[in-house]
Amino acid sequence: MPLPEPPWRKPVRQQLSRELIVDTALEILDREGMDALTMRRIATELGTGAASLYAHVSNKDELQELLLERVLSQVPHEAPDPARWASQLRELCRRSLDALVTHPGIAQVALATVIPTGEASFAQAEAMLGLLRASGLPDAHIAVAFDVLSLYLTAYAVEVNAVRSGQFPPAEIAERTRQLGEYMASLPPDRFPSLLALAPLLGSGDPDTR
Repeated sequence: MPLPEPPWRKPVRQQLSRELIVDTALEILDREGMDALTMRRIATELGTGAASLYAHVSNKDELQELLLERVLSQVPHEAPDPARWASQLRELCRRSLDALVTHPGIAQVALATVIPTGEASFAQAEAMLGLLRASGLPDAHIAVAFDVLSLYLTAYAVEVNAVRSGQFPPAEIAERTRQLGEYMASLPPDRFPSLLALAPLLGSGDPDTR
């Protein structure tokens, strides 16, 4: 039977590092959301002072970029196969969206970061561009498609997280949708034939379909 620990022995604290700070920040983010993520909050979680974090992370902006890198590094990539590039691209988009939605607030970071410069961001870009190039489309079209796809995935993740967080309660969304439907039904059909014809389908489709 092992002897009990002496009462004067303190628990060994993990050595502070950038990786440990990012690990802790990601745990707080997943539990409590981006609003709760501050340098002071991370320091409290680690049992240290906020000033000690700045030797490893310069500020919250850098921390958020490191968190984005960590999340993107979790997205698996496949080597492009010209015979199935389209299905590979769809799967990459699904995986990327899952990663952004799983960690609330990361999508906002991605949307606000003009040009991500981390290794995981470059790897993500290379994976998507490689699959698009396997399509045989002109490079100019591929460049635009990459930009549009990336922006759509990020913006969609922001919307999903906003709904999940309660920022847009389902009951409120349903009521506003009902009101909008009633208003659109009153529009003159000769001026808005397409809008009225497609109104019931706008916003439809589950996340995978969209």
